[in-house]
Amino acid sequence: MYFKKATLDDIDAIIDILSDGRNQLAEAGVNQWQGDYPSRKQITADIMQGAAYLFNSDDDATVGAVAVVPSPDATYDTAKADWLNTTGPYVVIHRVAIHSNHAGHGYATQLFEKIIAHITKEHPEIQSVRIDTHADNHAMQHLIDKMQFKRVGEMVGVYHLDDVCYVYEKLIK
Repeated sequence: MYFKKATLDDIDAIIDILSDGRNQLAEAGVNQWQGDYPSRKQITADIMQGAAYLFNSDDDATVGAVAVVPSPDATYDTAKADWLNTTGPYVVIHRVAIHSNHAGHGYATQLFEKIIAHITKEHPEIQSVRIDTHADNHAMQHLIDKMQFKRVGEMVGVYHLDDVCYVYEKLIK
């Protein structure tokens, strides 16, 4: 599995993967991404910032998408969290999805492993990785726990008015 930085030519592929992720969440009864988030405008901004990536299997099939956003990230300005890293640079994993056509192959775990390995090797100044997920998204919570992130707090109403999201962080130094 490998990842590549997305370009504007990839926007439709990313939108397709995230729309499929939205459908998977809806089928699981999770009220995350139900509505206008993540939007085409958000994905375009991710691409322009150099934060959007596509993940491909070894046979070159595009299986997932993710944004890796550098700090500071205003999303966390209202989080009630006991951050592990309060002074150094961090990155945030946002908008991660594996297309349902590729479910069950361990790609989500591999995606996290590849991202963390890339950050550790190519960006030694980064001291931690942050991520959040909806309180009802038990599958993502399981993956985040499996990847040894620590739950450090929560935030309410950041993506939608009453949504509760759990906030996690992993030190990589």
